[in-house]
Amino acid sequence: MSTEILLVDDDLDLTDMLGEYLENEGFSVTQAGSAEHAIELFNANRQFDLCVFDIMMPGLSGLELLQQVRPKVSTPVIMLTGKGDDIDRIIGLEMGADDYLSKPANPRELLARIRAVLRRSASVKPEINTQTLSVGAVNLTPARREACVDQTELQLTAAEFNVLALLMERAGQVASKEWLTEQVLHRKLTAYDRSIDVHVSRVRHKLEQAKPGLAEMIKTVRGEGYQMVVGVDG
Repeated sequence: MSTEILLVDDDLDLTDMLGEYLENEGFSVTQAGSAEHAIELFNANRQFDLCVFDIMMPGLSGLELLQQVRPKVSTPVIMLTGKGDDIDRIIGLEMGADDYLSKPANPRELLARIRAVLRRSASVKPEINTQTLSVGAVNLTPARREACVDQTELQLTAAEFNVLALLMERAGQVASKEWLTEQVLHRKLTAYDRSIDVHVSRVRHKLEQAKPGLAEMIKTVRGEGYQMVVGVDG
């Protein structure tokens, strides 16, 4: 069965071009010309392996669409943003997007981003230990993609799960932003790219929601990266 992709963009010429390219690469593509149309598809219980949302659309924006489908739908989402729209990118990531791509979207780069997101959402990365990891109140089982604080399960995106897993596996050590970006997002860290910072921030927020004080488990090491601190238990 081919991988199902949903493209949501009011630029029909663009979605036709991207859809044809992706279908030639073996994907099954559904196009929606508006956020409202996409919501109809979700309400009809259409299942997709990955979604691509344009941010700037008439009616509901891509960010509003993302807000409506999270957390009800765990499908990975890539946001298409205007060039230089850093605020929109950060907001999208904070709302649960898995990655973003600037418009005009290059089909080959979109394909690479889609494959990278699908890889990290569908399987345990080989760099992550497959055994259960425990640091304080946090327990993580990579093979089942499960993370819990005491008995409370954390609802994490694929990127957030991998950030937490990599930090837990290296508890007490500093993980650089460059290394985390390559491991989690499958690309080099570039200037002004705050994606990994946003994913770490969301992990901290969810730890704090599960147990007050637990956000302190992840320490920012200025100029270097992040460290999972042993001994913090809320």
